[in-house]
Amino acid sequence: MLEDLVSFPLLNLPYSCTTFEYSAEKLQGSPSLHDWLRVCASSIPTFKKHASADDTVEIEDRMEAVKQFEAEFIQILTRLQEHPSADIPGYKAQPVNCLSLCRVRDQCLHNAGFLDIFRAVKEQENMQALNVLPSVLQELDQIQDMHERWNLCLRGVFAGNIFDLGAVASAELFNKNGAANSFSETRQKLLPRPWAVDDLDAILLRICGDIRSNLQCGAEGSSVQDSSNGLPVTSSVYNKVLLFVDNAGSDLVLGMLPLAREFIKLGTEVALVANRGPTINDITYRELLPLVQEAAGRDSVLREALDSSRLKVVCSGSDLPVIDLSVVSKELAAECEGVDLVVLEGMGRAIETNLHAKFTCDSWKLGMIKHPEVATCLNGRMYDCVCKYDVVIP
Repeated sequence: MLEDLVSFPLLNLPYSCTTFEYSAEKLQGSPSLHDWLRVCASSIPTFKKHASADDTVEIEDRMEAVKQFEAEFIQILTRLQEHPSADIPGYKAQPVNCLSLCRVRDQCLHNAGFLDIFRAVKEQENMQALNVLPSVLQELDQIQDMHERWNLCLRGVFAGNIFDLGAVASAELFNKNGAANSFSETRQKLLPRPWAVDDLDAILLRICGDIRSNLQCGAEGSSVQDSSNGLPVTSSVYNKVLLFVDNAGSDLVLGMLPLAREFIKLGTEVALVANRGPTINDITYRELLPLVQEAAGRDSVLREALDSSRLKVVCSGSDLPVIDLSVVSKELAAECEGVDLVVLEGMGRAIETNLHAKFTCDSWKLGMIKHPEVATCLNGRMYDCVCKYDVVIP
């Protein structure tokens, strides 16, 4: 409901959520609108596959519903191919961009009776990732050097983000290997740096450089005990962070939860921000809370943070794989008090939208490129990483 949505208080206006303009004309070195429309069309087989297996739709109606979704979506894409400025009855899809096309696709699914076609695969991947989580946390805890630990942790964020069934290339990888099962291998085989956008060194310097500097100074009251291995570390340079999470499974459990945990160990308050409603294989707010509770049952750091409300779960108000921060939930707006770092994660929220968004506090945009068209726009490579750090100077 629009009356329940407000603008994100930490935006530095003016704000536009879209990163790439979908021009009807073919510009040198840039994809055209027709290229982007083909990206949407190429994802249809994946959506049909999961819709066909959606047992929440009556079996006798399911295949007819799949055909309805496909026919309606293709009809809209074809009309836009022929007339890029066409008005699509029943859809507020102008201007044509990543946000509006995602909204149209989800609406076509809803019109056919499908509300959460990736629910089963999300549940399966969540359970597999939870089983792997203790070994991932143990591996991080065994690294005494903070710079190396945070480096591995952030690489885990990128490795987890490959679990994206909305992109054809990553969906094919998932079909071959699963996501949780190939997490360590994916992390190890990230493309060599420099990445398409590469501020990793600056992030590590801000987090770990300050830690080492304060330890050397030995300032009174500047250190706390690291709950995993007893090493003294300083309080974080950030007091409170909002982590906008993306996909279920390894993305959330093996990528973002360990990142949240590293912040928690430095004394930072963390709020995990998730979608209101289902879209592709993104984790929803309703799914996230019990998943975090399950993870906390396997790890004392997460359990203590959850019990003390230093770790929270917040609803974004969005139900798309991208996010327009001009309309978020009142709950999220209220949670912005005291926040000094915003982390947007995922190709949809951090790259295809909001890559150039400015905030009144520091921000990180983290994600993996899974569309060739996005790689072209950023002069990067398929499966390249985007690690963008925007600093606000007081």
